[in-house]
Amino acid sequence: MAADSLLRRHGQLCLAFTRIGLLGFGGGPSMIPLVHAEVVERYSWMSDEEFSDVLAIGNTLPGPIATKMAGTIGHRVAGIAGAINAALAVMLPCIVAMIALLGLYMAHRDARWINGMGEGVVPVVMVMMIKLTWDFWQKSRQALGIRIAAAMAIVAAGLIYGIGISPGWVIAALLVAALLRPERKQAAASAETAEPDEPDEMTR
Repeated sequence: MAADSLLRRHGQLCLAFTRIGLLGFGGGPSMIPLVHAEVVERYSWMSDEEFSDVLAIGNTLPGPIATKMAGTIGHRVAGIAGAINAALAVMLPCIVAMIALLGLYMAHRDARWINGMGEGVVPVVMVMMIKLTWDFWQKSRQALGIRIAAAMAIVAAGLIYGIGISPGWVIAALLVAALLRPERKQAAASAETAEPDEPDEMTR
């Protein structure tokens, strides 16, 4: 039974990340909603919070985000073999499709339908990115409050798009700030707010 379960997980990983690799038009960022749909919504391998953590840490590291997420999620689901399975599943379809489409493009580069093929996918990817952004906003608003979440979003947008700082550095700074944040002394706070015990009936 355990072997059957592991084999089924490998099959699901391969199928999920093959779909992501084939349908992730536009590269890494456009693949994120597809990864979320497969990993969180379809197979429930991660919660929204866990997916956000993987995405945040992945953005601080070099390399394509889709490959890093595939390896991490595959390792979580089925160990080292799962990481290799998921990484290959997300990469190989892209390579095969790229070779095939490049040959098609070179043979029919003047055709109107070739020129409009990529443009037609852009609105669909845009809608998926908007939905994922809205989901992240809802999560941030519930965890931090609307004012703090909005302020952090505005500051991050200014740093990334205004000044030109890499998103990886912004996320890394937030992670370091969270690690260096002093822990609240919950025990002391609870002791201060705790009401004194009433005297026992026998000692009055």
